[in-house]
Amino acid sequence: MGMFLIRRLLSYLVLIFLASTFAYLLAATTLSPRTNFEQLQPRPSQEAIERELTKLNLNDRTPLAERYAVWVSDLARGDFGQTVNDQSVNEQVVRKAGVTLRLIVVGTVIGCSVGVAIGAYAAVKQYRAFDKVSTGAAFVVLAVPTVVIAVSLREAARWFNATTGRQWLNYGGEYTAGLDAGFWGTLADRLQHGILPTATLALALFAAFSRYQRNMMLDVLGSDFVRTAMAKGLTRRAALLKHALRTALIPTITYFTFTFGILLAGTTFTEKIYGWHGMGAWVVDSIVQNDVNAVAAVTCFMAVCVMAASFLSDILYAWLDPRVRVS
Repeated sequence: MGMFLIRRLLSYLVLIFLASTFAYLLAATTLSPRTNFEQLQPRPSQEAIERELTKLNLNDRTPLAERYAVWVSDLARGDFGQTVNDQSVNEQVVRKAGVTLRLIVVGTVIGCSVGVAIGAYAAVKQYRAFDKVSTGAAFVVLAVPTVVIAVSLREAARWFNATTGRQWLNYGGEYTAGLDAGFWGTLADRLQHGILPTATLALALFAAFSRYQRNMMLDVLGSDFVRTAMAKGLTRRAALLKHALRTALIPTITYFTFTFGILLAGTTFTEKIYGWHGMGAWVVDSIVQNDVNAVAAVTCFMAVCVMAASFLSDILYAWLDPRVRVS
């Protein structure tokens, strides 16, 4: 199992580097940082513009290969360079990555756990009321884009607050600015602000995983090994949990990696709608501002997140399937 995971980890490192490289080359050839300086009022001199662009390694008159070589050498030292506003990209990443990670980790854990549990139970209760209700709810959520879910939850919260006459649900920003309520008060405020964006991401994952887990569970419920386990004295519940669910989770674990990329895309819309200043919102702002180094840094972060999810998937896959541990 150790060698299996090491090989996978090395391949992921290569993929992260390639994803970051492609993002940098694409941003460097399509974005125009020069426009940012030429539109300043008063307009700087041409010499000043050239000097600033060269200092930031954003001068489009410098050959792309030369700019890329500088970027790679800086990246090897862990430096993503400077933004188009001459701020450290690394400092921005450290500040914004934590915001996004808090959102996606909690949303992923809740959405996947609830989705798997509901999907497995719906399979056991096939064609009964619970199965029909959960199936209908999942299809409705699957048919609605993440951005629509986020806006709908925000408007529902606004209506609920207006109806009750109290601000129960907050939908603007990560926290209340200027709040001085001590540790527990600050924690409660952050949790209150995180309910709606987390629910947006969790709902999308619940819908996908509940449907997928239901189908996988149905495939194994009538298998010989489940009937054999019950024939040897296991109760139906124990056989379903220890054998059927464990086997049905194997393809779901693989499916998790693919849905995680979609989750990151949904995070971008969610952060913009709820005013969270994370990596998703930053990549949109960076493209608008022609910020090449920031776009490459965000792409690298997202690649790391996807590969980390894939690596976690490999670990869980090896734990669930003994055949992988001996390969």
